[in-house]
Amino acid sequence: MGGKACIRGMRVTAAMVVNQIGAGRTIEEVLVDYPYLEREDVLQALQYAAWLAEGKDLAFAEEA
Repeated sequence: MGGKACIRGMRVTAAMVVNQIGAGRTIEEVLVDYPYLEREDVLQALQYAAWLAEGKDLAFAEEA
């Protein structure tokens, strides 16, 4: 998926889910569109979007 954040390794990006919510769809409607997702997946995508909006950087450990 071009390096985009995906839901549990599926071919569904967090952005796809967040865009649906932003367009006014309910979580239940998103789950109908993506029946292989769980409510927690949608909530995690929203948390990820909120984290990105905060603009915080992650420090990754360098590999030895």
